[in-house]
Amino acid sequence: MPSLQDGSNSKPASDEELQKFRVGELKPHNAPITLVEYDPRWPELFDREADRVRSILGNKALRVEHVGSTSVPGLCAKPIIDMLLVVADSADEPSYVPALEAAGYTLRIREPEWFEHRMFKGPDIDINLHVFSAGMSEIERMLRFRDWLRANDTDRDNYARAKRNLAQRVWRHVQHYADAKTSIIQEIMDRANAAK
Repeated sequence: MPSLQDGSNSKPASDEELQKFRVGELKPHNAPITLVEYDPRWPELFDREADRVRSILGNKALRVEHVGSTSVPGLCAKPIIDMLLVVADSADEPSYVPALEAAGYTLRIREPEWFEHRMFKGPDIDINLHVFSAGMSEIERMLRFRDWLRANDTDRDNYARAKRNLAQRVWRHVQHYADAKTSIIQEIMDRANAAK
């Protein structure tokens, strides 16, 4: 998912800028992006992982949602399940990080300046678990984008076409590919917001 740190610039974020938010070593991608056709098993993988997160965190998991391209039937995607986890305060890492890490999740991203975003990788399913505090505007933006693409074939197809074109390039970091999608995402969000 694009973040304001890197997506607001026309120039790709440097390795140093990206490492600032990385927990652990930043490793270059230096390849095109692998996109696959929609897989009807993705919602099942999400459900399995969502159940696991809820069982680990109990009532600290205020909301768990399937987001990103794997949550949109018919949309090509990187075969990584994007999940949204809402907690009371994502900056209060002691309240949820140790429990997730004990279950095999790995904290990879910490972005205090961007909605207090945290991102984990999963123990055995390729996921990006995005964590935000309750009430953050990014939560509703992510859900509105998902819901709009689920309901609007034209914008889903436009987004898929843009993703396929961008994916063919060699990207030093996957985040650079994500940031390159900012303009098409904004165009789609403008239409989604105008339709509200």
